[in-house]
Amino acid sequence: MTKTWFVTGTSRGMGRELVEQLLARGDRVAATLRSPAQLDDLAERYGDRLWRRALDVTDADDIRAAMAEAFAAHDRIDVVVSNAGYGIFGAAEDLSDTQIDEVIATNLTGSIQLARAALPHLRAQGGGLLMQMSSMGGYMTFPAFSLYHATKWGIEGFYDAMSPEVEPFGIRTTLVAPGIVRTGFFDAATRVPFSAPYRGGPADRAPTTADEMAVDPVRVVAAIIRAADADVPPRRLVLGTDAYTLITDALTERLADVAGQRDTAATADFPAPSQALEG
Repeated sequence: MTKTWFVTGTSRGMGRELVEQLLARGDRVAATLRSPAQLDDLAERYGDRLWRRALDVTDADDIRAAMAEAFAAHDRIDVVVSNAGYGIFGAAEDLSDTQIDEVIATNLTGSIQLARAALPHLRAQGGGLLMQMSSMGGYMTFPAFSLYHATKWGIEGFYDAMSPEVEPFGIRTTLVAPGIVRTGFFDAATRVPFSAPYRGGPADRAPTTADEMAVDPVRVVAAIIRAADADVPPRRLVLGTDAYTLITDALTERLADVAGQRDTAATADFPAPSQALEG
């Protein structure tokens, strides 16, 4: 059974790969990106199965307008994929206020507003699937990538809280957490020169090379499509052995940190009635 998808950030990388695989299998795609002309070749090949619109995901009004137009242009949209985002490398202290605001506006606030804009349409049609591109970086961290991690940890929390709110309406959610995917993401990321105190420190490491990117974008996208086709899509979709290993290691370490504080945590409770009387 064919589906109709709404996808952001489709100019390159996994967004573009997702559009290509979906069209190739016969689905319809409402694709958004800053410059729709970047998909001219696909429009020529697939005709009206590809609907395109320019979209700035940092503009909440534009998000709502694009979502309304896409749903109006299609009988139904089965899957909404929030994929737009970018990275910035640099020590936290060295980042500018503008860089912080722009990354949060794109990766976090834009993703939140996209989900909020989609919900009334999905609810009106009786359900659907919201897929959010997260990352293994939503569970663990690398030095010099603090702002990206902040946005991914933030969107993980947002979806965790939102999912039970919308499930009664037949709306499912999936957070996609790939490892280091071999795309142009790292080449496109902004790199902030390290100030003197951070040079040679833990943050000042060589950029990730293509050989270190063990995750295949074509297979990632194929797994995303399979998850969307499932009767019950997973709440989380971890993709890549590196992601599985680093996420489980990070969660195990955090759980151990918490488990060792059981007695200390109890010292902050109100005393039991019997203890209060004894006092």
